[in-house]
Amino acid sequence: MQLGVCYYPEHWPETEWSSDAARMREVGISKVRLGEFAWSRYEPNPGDYHWNWLHRAIDILHAEGLEVILGTPTACPPKWLVDQHPDILATDEQGMTRGFGSRRHYCFSSEIYRQHSKRIVREMAQQFGDHPAVVAWQTDNEYGCHSTIVSYSAEAQRAFRLWCSEQFDSIEALNSAWNNIFWSMEYSNFDAIDVPNLAVTELNPAHRLAFWRFSSAQVASFNAEQVSILRKHSPGRDLMHNYMGNFCEFDHYPVADTLDVAGWDSYPLGFLDRDNENAQSRIDWLRTGHPDCAPFHHDLYRGVGQGRWWVIEQQPGAVNWAPHNPAPLAGMVKYWAMEALAHGAELCSFFRWRQHPAAQERHHTGLLLPNGEPGPAFQEVKEVAAEIASLGGVASVPKTPAPVALLFDYVGNAALETQPQGVNYDPQGWTQALYRALRRCGVDVDVLPIGRALEGYQMVILANATVDSPELTQQLINFEGTVLIGPRSFSQNVHCCTPDTLAPGSLQSLISLRVIGAESLPDAVPMAAAEYTAWRWRERVQSAIKPEALFEDGWGFHYRQGKVHYLNAQLQDDSLRRFVAHRLKEAEIVVRPCSPGLRYTQRGSLQYVFNAGPASVSIESPSGEQDLAPGEYCHWQVV
Repeated sequence: MQLGVCYYPEHWPETEWSSDAARMREVGISKVRLGEFAWSRYEPNPGDYHWNWLHRAIDILHAEGLEVILGTPTACPPKWLVDQHPDILATDEQGMTRGFGSRRHYCFSSEIYRQHSKRIVREMAQQFGDHPAVVAWQTDNEYGCHSTIVSYSAEAQRAFRLWCSEQFDSIEALNSAWNNIFWSMEYSNFDAIDVPNLAVTELNPAHRLAFWRFSSAQVASFNAEQVSILRKHSPGRDLMHNYMGNFCEFDHYPVADTLDVAGWDSYPLGFLDRDNENAQSRIDWLRTGHPDCAPFHHDLYRGVGQGRWWVIEQQPGAVNWAPHNPAPLAGMVKYWAMEALAHGAELCSFFRWRQHPAAQERHHTGLLLPNGEPGPAFQEVKEVAAEIASLGGVASVPKTPAPVALLFDYVGNAALETQPQGVNYDPQGWTQALYRALRRCGVDVDVLPIGRALEGYQMVILANATVDSPELTQQLINFEGTVLIGPRSFSQNVHCCTPDTLAPGSLQSLISLRVIGAESLPDAVPMAAAEYTAWRWRERVQSAIKPEALFEDGWGFHYRQGKVHYLNAQLQDDSLRRFVAHRLKEAEIVVRPCSPGLRYTQRGSLQYVFNAGPASVSIESPSGEQDLAPGEYCHWQVV
C-alpha cells in the first residue's frame, strides 16, 4: 500500500511548493491528489485558460519523485458559468434553486453543463494527459455529497420523461407497471409525467423509485462522458472516483463499471457522530470510530472496484462538518491507515496536506497546521510509511478471499427507503448490522453486488435484496454453501409491486414458504423467540416447514430447508451475533468470538487484529498472550 495526500497548491504561495513537495517525500508520501476544485483558476473567464501554474506545480512534484492523481474540476463550476447559464443549477424538492456559493451546484441533467464539463475535462486531458507524473485521474468529486444526486429542475423533468419513454414501449405499459389506476394517476402521454415532488401526500412509490433509478443513471452517464475523454487523451492511467461513507443515493456499481479503481473518503469520527443512531456507541467510540464503520466501507468498495480500491481521503484529525468534532485518540491515524492496508487497499491518502486558514474548511485538520508546522498526524504518517516499508512484499498481495459474501444492492436499498413501512426501518443500517455480527465472530467478509460470481464462498447472505431477481435465484440454486435470506428479500419487483406468489418471490424455489403479513414496531416493543430478541420488523410466514422457534404470540421464527435459511425478523445486535455464529459453525467456518471493539482481518499471510476499544483486550497470538489497548493493533505471519 502506498501513501498519498490531498494538496491544493492554488491555496498557497508558489514559493512554498518546492518545500511542500520535499516534505511530502520525506514523510513517506508517494502520490498527491490535486486539482479537483480549481476550475476558476484554470478558466477565470470564458475560454481564457490559465494552465501554466498547474504545469509548474506538477513539475515540482514530479521532480521530487511524486506521482499525481489529477482531479477533474466539475464539482465546482465557476460563477461566470452560472451567470451565463443559471439553468445548470439544481432544484430541490420544494422547487427552490440550489444556488452558487459552496460546491456541487449543478444538475446532472443539464445538457449545457454537460457540454461545459466535457470541454474543461478535454482541455485538462490535452494539457496533462501525457505528463509522466500523472498516473491517475479522479472524475469530479464525491458524487451526491450534500444530497445533490436528485434534482427537480426543468432539465431533470425533460430528461426523466425521455428516460421513461426509453424504459417502456408505450404510456399504457408505464401506467400498468406503475399501477397508476390507483388514485386515478394514469397519464395520457410521456410528456405528462412530472418529477415526483410537491404532491399533497405520499407519491406513488413506483414513480419515486423510477425517478431514483433515473437520477442514478444520470450520474453514471455523466461519469462515463468524462471517462471517454480521459481514456482518449490520457491512455494507460488509472481512472477513479471518490465515493463516500454511509451513502446510497445512487447505484455505485454502474459508475464503477467504466473505472479502474474505486476510491472512497474515510472519516470514522465524523460518520460516527453524524450517522450513528446509538448514543452509547457515540460515547464508546468517540475517539476511535466505530470498529465496523471503516472496515464495512473498505469491504464494500473492494467489491465496487472488483478488487482494486483506494482510500482517497483519510481523516487525519478533527473534521469540521459533523455535529461534534472530537480529535482522534493518539495513534488512530496510523491505526486507520494500517486497517485499510489489512483490508486490501492499494493507497491510503490523507486529507489534507495543510489545514486551510479560512473559508468553509478552516477547522478541518490537515497533516500540517495552517502556519505550516507539523500537526499531530504528521509523525503518525511517517510511522505508517516506516511500518509498510518494514513489511516489504508481504503487504502487497491482494486481500485474502473471505468465506462469506454479503450481497448489497443499491436499488434494493432505495426501494426500502422509498417505502420503509416504519420510521425505524433502516435498510443500510440492517446491512451493517449483519456485517457487524459477522465481524464480531472474527470472520472476514466480502461485500458484493448481485450478479457477482459466488464460487468459492461457504456462505452467502442477502441483506437488502428487495427486488426479485430470477437470475440470482438460479445462482443460489447452483450454490453449494449456506444461504441466509434476510427479511423483505424479493418482496417486490422494480416497480414496487408485490409478486403474484408473494414474498420472497422466486426464492420460493429454494425454500418453500411465503410471507402473508408483516409488521413494524417501535424500538420499545421487542419480541422474544427462544434465545433471540427481535425488534422493528417481523413477518408472518406460511409454510409446511416447521419454524425453528416461535415468538411468544405463536408467530414462527427462522425457517430452514437444507442449507437455506430464511430469517423473518430483524434481530437486535447481540441476538443477531449469536444467530450468525450458529450459521457460521454449521457452514464449518471458524468462529472467533470478539469483544465489542476487537476485529480480525487477514491480507495474504498477515493476520491483523485491531482493537477500537472502549477497553483493553487480551488476545492469543503465536508468541503468547498479548494486550491491546484501545487504538492498538498487532499482526503476525500465518503459517
